[in-house]
Amino acid sequence: MSINESIEKSREFYSTMKNRRTVRHFSSQSVPKEIIYNIIQTAGTAPSGAHTEPWTFVLVSSQTMKQKVRKIIEDEEEINYKKRMGKRWVADLKPLRTNWVKPYLTDAPYLILVFKQMYSFREDGIKKIHYYSEQSVSIACGFLLTAIHYAGLISLTSTPLNCGPALRKLFGRPCSEKLALLLPVGYPSPECLVPDLQRKPLEDILVEI
Repeated sequence: MSINESIEKSREFYSTMKNRRTVRHFSSQSVPKEIIYNIIQTAGTAPSGAHTEPWTFVLVSSQTMKQKVRKIIEDEEEINYKKRMGKRWVADLKPLRTNWVKPYLTDAPYLILVFKQMYSFREDGIKKIHYYSEQSVSIACGFLLTAIHYAGLISLTSTPLNCGPALRKLFGRPCSEKLALLLPVGYPSPECLVPDLQRKPLEDILVEI
């Protein structure tokens, strides 16, 4: 690739990604599963410590299971908003119009839950440590969000407080895994509101030495 091509591609990609927004109102319109498979495969190309690939992606499309996920999360989130998060945290969220009611969990056609594998076992039964699993899974989540947006879909980064153990049990995941992120994925509803957010300019995020 020539330098000019590289510059142009970097500009195009920035132009695409700068328009990504977090959306809380989803259409129930179906999404071809092939798109979702491609998105998750893309996330699986992320680098990982010692190439352990310490991630599990749980894809939920069953309305019954989505309803169970919503019940677990809303029950905990109500406690979070009323008792755990504190007045300042709740006040900071007020402009975004969020609360413990999460209709997007059942409106979106898919939920993707990303579990971090803290360790696994080799074929001989010996425990295999997953080095830098936190960083590796975080990078994979970045790939995942980028792939979702690039495919013309929307998502919402959700890290539901105190829900991890119950969701891990719901999906039968082992104790070696911990919930890192929950993403509803789909198309925006016609009535969705998109935050008019301004991002920091390059000079505010870059230190050049």
